[in-house]
Amino acid sequence: MPKSEIILINISGDDKPGVTTAVTEILGNYNATILDIGQADIHHTLSLGILFKMSDDAQSGHILKEVLFKCSELNVNVRFTAISTERYDNWVSRQGQDRYIVTILGKVITAKQLSTVTKAVSDQNLNIDAIIRLSGRPSLEINEENATRSCIELSVRGTLHDKNALSSQFMQYSAELGIDISFQKDDMFRRNRRLICFDMDSTLIKTEVIDELADRAGVGEQVRAITESAMRGEIDFSESFKQRVSLLKGLDESVMKEIADNLPIMDGAERLISILKKIGFKVAILSGGFTYFGNSLKKKFDVDYVYANELEIQDGKLTGNHVGDIVDGKRKAELLKLIAQVEKIELEQVIAVGDGANDLPMLNLAGLGIAFHAKPKVKENAQQSISTIGLDGVLYFLGFRDIHIDN
Repeated sequence: MPKSEIILINISGDDKPGVTTAVTEILGNYNATILDIGQADIHHTLSLGILFKMSDDAQSGHILKEVLFKCSELNVNVRFTAISTERYDNWVSRQGQDRYIVTILGKVITAKQLSTVTKAVSDQNLNIDAIIRLSGRPSLEINEENATRSCIELSVRGTLHDKNALSSQFMQYSAELGIDISFQKDDMFRRNRRLICFDMDSTLIKTEVIDELADRAGVGEQVRAITESAMRGEIDFSESFKQRVSLLKGLDESVMKEIADNLPIMDGAERLISILKKIGFKVAILSGGFTYFGNSLKKKFDVDYVYANELEIQDGKLTGNHVGDIVDGKRKAELLKLIAQVEKIELEQVIAVGDGANDLPMLNLAGLGIAFHAKPKVKENAQQSISTIGLDGVLYFLGFRDIHIDN
């Protein structure tokens, strides 16, 4: 082996207690300095790498011989690589490069999906530093029909040549391959979010409440047509809101309680909110829907803020009018900014989740904006999207692992 002060040790084999301790103990006896270390365990198979620098008076032959004997004793494989000073300095210089996180999310992750995403990363001259599985270990009985969620996270580094091109590729692959792909800068804010702001209808709950009210009032088809047009961004939300509310005139107030008591909660919502509340998140509902139903969810999920629209009620009947300002897309963004100021946090620490065109202003203002099971136009203009699983997919975008949050 060429003479060098820097050596990389690669150890592989059946994982067992004491391997790392045994090797580092030998290095410690020779006053070696650990420059880098990494370890992974895949199906009880160990992959351990240690990059070390020897002290001036150490003899590499003695160190390597002792490590070799110890690995033989432990029945693991070992390989030594001499690293030149120039190569090491070049490696150190790259640590200042930008770092990103690519999250691949779906019911199952296939080799084709992974290879397609990693090729897009490679084509941008980004290097993959680490790959980890965030979701739990899948059973052999799991297939595309009965799978619930699967997630892999890539840590990548390098100078991004064309972010828009990469984002477009990821959006195309998401549609073609049936996966969600998140691309985020890996900075101090990513794991330090503190506030999550939800749209309500078709986000926290599986229905549009105004459609439910319209069905009871006998104007369901008319209201749904206006709702769909508004969510696609074809008509102004405020105007569509006034049109829909006017059609509810005369509906009995008791109908609202009946609907509120039976709101269908979105898949993954309870898991997501309970975990985020547990670690200190504030939760807000910013909705173009109605405060009556937002307050019902506030009690259920211990929500901290609710801003929505107030229906006017006289003599126990809806009048067809609203009270106060309309919470439209612009107002949602203003409220998100206001709550962040009240909580004394940066906008980069805010998550926003919604499905409609009127959610885009807050999705693009938040540090992490997620279009949830959204229309194509909304997905195209949002930072991130989730279309394959429930709301708890947000946890993976934050780097949470099932092994930590399900125990």
